[in-house]
Amino acid sequence: MAAGLLLGALQALAAPAPAGYSAADLYNLANSYARAGKPGMAVLNYERARLLAPNDPDVEANLRFVRSSAHLPAETRSTFDRVAGTASPFLLAWLGIAGLIIVGASVLAGRSSVRHRRSRRAGILLGLCMVSLTICNGIALWPKLHAGVVIVAATPVRVSPVPMGDALFTLAEGETVKLTGVHEGFTLIRARSGRSGWVPKANVAPIAP
Repeated sequence: MAAGLLLGALQALAAPAPAGYSAADLYNLANSYARAGKPGMAVLNYERARLLAPNDPDVEANLRFVRSSAHLPAETRSTFDRVAGTASPFLLAWLGIAGLIIVGASVLAGRSSVRHRRSRRAGILLGLCMVSLTICNGIALWPKLHAGVVIVAATPVRVSPVPMGDALFTLAEGETVKLTGVHEGFTLIRARSGRSGWVPKANVAPIAP
C-alpha cells in the first residue's frame, strides 16, 4: 500500500510540464521582466526556471544580478542543498520510479540458487539507492515548494488579514518569503528575518505554481 502511494507521488512529479512551461521559456520571460524594471516577476520566473534546470549557469548569474540590482540580500544555500538539488526533479522522479520497480522485481524474483539470491540482493540495493537519491532531492526542494516571491513594491505586512491598521514592516519587491497560511484574500508569510505577518494574496506569488 505504502509503496503504491509513493509510486503515485513519484509519477506525479515525473509528469511532463505543461506547454510553454519550460526552463528556457521561464528564463526568457524573466529576462523580459528584468529589462522592464520588474524585479519581483523577474526573480519569480528565474526561481521557477531554476527548479527545472538547477545547473543552468545563465539562470544563476541573471538571478544574482537582478537581486543585486534590486538591493536584495544574496541567497545562501547549504552544502546539502547544492549537492542534492543539482539534477532535474523530473529526471530524479523517474529515477525513483525505476528504483521502486527494480526493488519490486528483485523482491519477487526467485530464490532457487545462490546466484539468484546475490542478484536479488544487488537489485534491491541498487533500487534503494535510486529511491534515496530521489528522496534527497525532494528534501532539498521542499523549502522551494513553500516559498514565494513578493511581486509588488513596498508590500505592507500586517498583524492580521485585514487591509487596515499600521504595517508591522514592509517587504521589498523581489524578496523571497516562506508561505505558511492563507485566509481569504491574504497570505501568511515569514520573512528571511524571521518576522511573520499577513500580506495581500495578490502581492506574493508561489515559486512552485
